[in-house]
Amino acid sequence: MSRRLLVASSNPGKVREICALLPRDIAIIGLEDVGLTPPEETGASLRENADLKALSAARASGMVALADDSGLEVEALAGQPGVRSARFAGEPADDAKNRQALLAALSGIPMEGRNARFVCAVTIASPNGIIGTSQGVVNGTILDRERGSRGFGYDALFLLPNGRTIAELLDEEKNAMSHRSVAIRKILPQLERALTATNSHLALQ
Repeated sequence: MSRRLLVASSNPGKVREICALLPRDIAIIGLEDVGLTPPEETGASLRENADLKALSAARASGMVALADDSGLEVEALAGQPGVRSARFAGEPADDAKNRQALLAALSGIPMEGRNARFVCAVTIASPNGIIGTSQGVVNGTILDRERGSRGFGYDALFLLPNGRTIAELLDEEKNAMSHRSVAIRKILPQLERALTATNSHLALQ
């Protein structure tokens, strides 16, 4: 019996990344597959939003759910856009407009003042409550123009210490080092135990 996990996201790029980071015997279920939509992200932090999304999805579906909330924190902008990363340019969320807004906000700031980090908060929950949380961080610099055609979000502006942007990485390269992959690797033992326990419970019914 394959183990089923609800990924509480409506972002197809994010769901693909999470799917690639998990063991192949875990069957990924999306919110649309169970007729759900993500709740409004009202948390004051990435952690609060990840908790909110995971709990909401788990309770509405009766399944173990995994949610993440990721953000870009730029030193020169006092940690912004942070929790507002997906909607930095306003509603509705638009990756291209967000990148343009970030470039405008950093206009005139030299490269040495453009230090930034990607942060990913991951939460797994069951209908009974939160099972575990983790966080992943990747440090880099914000460029003054986009480079690369892969990835999504701010990837084309985020320069890694190796001299490449995240948007210039192959999928397998990104999945080996991204903030999301770091967070999921940390939480994977807890996720494995939660899914195994759920399967054992179902088998006894």
